[in-house]
Amino acid sequence: MTSISFFELGVDDAEKARDFYGELFGWTFETGPTMKGFAISTPGVPGGMHPGDKGAWPYVFFRVDDMDAALKRVVELGGEVQDDFGDDSEDNVKRFGRFKFVKDNQGSPFGLHQPPSA
Repeated sequence: MTSISFFELGVDDAEKARDFYGELFGWTFETGPTMKGFAISTPGVPGGMHPGDKGAWPYVFFRVDDMDAALKRVVELGGEVQDDFGDDSEDNVKRFGRFKFVKDNQGSPFGLHQPPSA
């Protein structure tokens, strides 16, 4: 069974958005892997926030157990893998897991997330 495992908010000003979402939802934040945004702790699904993306909408990431197999399957089903997202450096993978943007067979974007190994 697949579930939503992560969400990402693209905002213009991450500091301003941290104050807004923290007050609105009671979320807590810590500096994210790029040192420009934040990792978001919520009572449910964890999230992230990155600056410099004014007018963006939330990105939803679906959990996968094997990123490479999932990416292969996306392509087999007529979808597309986006190469412009994801930091697979060893430190980030250990801390946050692997992330990739893909598109379905009609061009609709979504994300895949392989959480870090325990």
